[in-house]
Amino acid sequence: QVQLVESGGGLVQAGGSLRLSCAASGSISSFNAMEWYRQVPGKERELVARIRSSGSITYAGSVKGRFTISRANAKNTLSLQMNSLKPEDTAMYYCAARDRGDTRYWGQGTQVTVSS
Repeated sequence: QVQLVESGGGLVQAGGSLRLSCAASGSISSFNAMEWYRQVPGKERELVARIRSSGSITYAGSVKGRFTISRANAKNTLSLQMNSLKPEDTAMYYCAARDRGDTRYWGQGTQVTVSS
């Protein structure tokens, strides 16, 4: 079972940038998709961005044009570059790996707080 560890969260002012990283304990190239989710207390976890093994990418409408997801299979890492951050981007961000059976493996999360 793969272990995922996120890093890079923190406190930033609105308009600023952060880069999240997710380090996997094993190869990520075999997963169907690598994903970033976020969750605010009291709300459901929502998909932020997904990159499939084919290379195709999906973004939530709220982050399109501001966030960029990327994967480095050789380093077993997933990244999320977040620019032009808004207070509404404040959330716990989670990395996920989805296997061919649609099982998701989750990291422990990293907190992103954007001040106005």
